[in-house]
Amino acid sequence: MGTRIDFNTDPFIHIRRELHQIPEPGFQEEKTQTYLLNYIRDLSQDHLEVKTWRTGILVKVHGYAPAITVGYRTDMDGLPMTEETGLPFSSSHQGMMHACGHDLHMSIALGVLTYFSETQPKDNLLFVFQPAEEGPGGAQPMLETAEFKEWKPDRMIALHIAPELPVGTIGTKTGLLFANTSELFIDLKGKAGHAAYPHQANDMVVAASHFITQLHTIVSRNVSPLDSAVVTIGKISGGTKQNIIAEDARIEGTIRTLSIEAMNLVKERIEGMAKGIEASFDCQTSIDYGANYCQVFNSEKETNDFIDFVKGLDDVEYYESPKAMTGEDFGYFLEEIPGFMFWLGVGSEHGLHSSKLNPKEEAVDVAIKLLINYLKR
Repeated sequence: MGTRIDFNTDPFIHIRRELHQIPEPGFQEEKTQTYLLNYIRDLSQDHLEVKTWRTGILVKVHGYAPAITVGYRTDMDGLPMTEETGLPFSSSHQGMMHACGHDLHMSIALGVLTYFSETQPKDNLLFVFQPAEEGPGGAQPMLETAEFKEWKPDRMIALHIAPELPVGTIGTKTGLLFANTSELFIDLKGKAGHAAYPHQANDMVVAASHFITQLHTIVSRNVSPLDSAVVTIGKISGGTKQNIIAEDARIEGTIRTLSIEAMNLVKERIEGMAKGIEASFDCQTSIDYGANYCQVFNSEKETNDFIDFVKGLDDVEYYESPKAMTGEDFGYFLEEIPGFMFWLGVGSEHGLHSSKLNPKEEAVDVAIKLLINYLKR
């Protein structure tokens, strides 16, 4: 059995390019929501229902003899970075880019939705256009809404592009796929002073430097070698001028772990080290963990069914994915609803969250036809 069906996917390349030009931050996806709603309202409405929540959209496709409802989720937001692809359809929003593939995710979802608006499925389908995956997190609050609860599916699936995999490759596994993640923001406050009189001040640049050095001992000296964790500091800021001792400093980073126990341990050690810094440098610290995402854990029955389906196709190749320290708030859906996430190969030289990410658009056709065949069985 192949993935070839009589359905033209070319328009969704154009849609992807238009969406690529309007990336927006989480819960600010107004242009994106408007674009999607305009498209969805032009489809046949014979067996469709549409609801909105904040900047998100829910589209229910009523089946002709439904036994279950299958949910398909796509994320919508972009990332705060300047695009450097040089593409003719580069971002028109300064300082924002679809650098995680959400433009492809949405165009694929519209392609699948279009097919089932024209060809009524047997079972109900729920298309979930979810905002704020990159932060502060849209999945968890969306799950709690009356709109979602009314149409809550019995099964939930999603995909994510994989730049390192060639087009035509589908990767997944049962069990743990993505890690637990947490943002990390640490503010330090001391006492400013003249650079010539360091003894009269409490220097937060020095304090932050010591703190960062200590943070990088947590994984090597506190987490079991048989477990996995990452603490990465991606941004440091402090001070106002070269001859003023800094009163404030801020450390920003991320925590990734493969177990809840390791996440709790890392946070406990960070908080203990903060108390030590306060004592050592006579300062105050405050810690904010920002958005916390639970692990993506693929349920065994549903994932194995999908793997068997993929292995039976002629023109895609199955790849058993390793665990990844990637974070994804789709994990919140899987905490409540059995299902899975899978990787879609897009063959880009540059990876996720790169300003030069350039997925091969042939993957849109692969994904749309694969999902149509899977959902119409």
